[in-house]
Amino acid sequence: MIKINMVCKDEKFTTDQLNQIMEILRSPEGCPWDREQTHKSIRNDMIEETYEAADAIDTEDKEALCEELGDMLLQVVFHSAIAEELGEFCYDDVVDGICRKLILRHPHVFGEGIAETSEQVLDMWDKIKKKEKRQSTASDTLRSVPAAFPALMRAAKVQKRVKKAGVELSNPLLDGRIDTALTALKKASLEGDSEKINSAYGKLLFLIAGLQNHQKNNSEELLNKATNEFIEAFERLESQGELNAQKIIEECI
Repeated sequence: MIKINMVCKDEKFTTDQLNQIMEILRSPEGCPWDREQTHKSIRNDMIEETYEAADAIDTEDKEALCEELGDMLLQVVFHSAIAEELGEFCYDDVVDGICRKLILRHPHVFGEGIAETSEQVLDMWDKIKKKEKRQSTASDTLRSVPAAFPALMRAAKVQKRVKKAGVELSNPLLDGRIDTALTALKKASLEGDSEKINSAYGKLLFLIAGLQNHQKNNSEELLNKATNEFIEAFERLESQGELNAQKIIEECI
């Protein structure tokens, strides 16, 4: 059995020790499961841990947040260990990279830049980021929005970047584009054309996501809230023994 020095009650483990534990787990004498993992095999674990941390923030559960942040840190250490074994980068490179990024993107703090408001800070951040990423066109900035983002979030962010590129998109709710897309979806549904249904449905969702930028709200949060309200209403109907389609439509949606 491999032993690692346990800290006493009044001491705390350090990040160096966390890296040491991961090194042991990945070693031939360590854990078979940990040794088998790759960047791709634990990809979803990182996403799940991020959402669990977000849930702890939403519920204001400080103990859970502390634990979930530890799980997120584990993912950073895990991926760094895998990368180091492959000769790609190591944990110190990750830390060095984020430190350099923070300094570079805050010239108003660490350099000669000037930014007196949060808006000016974000504008400066975007300009520096474009230069770093070598984004020379507006299309480059749109394509840089990660495809792994939740779809509603990605759609809203893409449309927000269109505005930053100097093109002001009208409100799709007021200019009739949502009505047009809904009409097209109804027509395709009546015709039973699955390809047209999918296309119209996708456009409708894209337009609805764009409302976020006009109404200063968050599509993900609002959809989650509506889903929670649906579950609560459904539960109420179930407790009353009134679970039928008509009642659900009338009171839950």
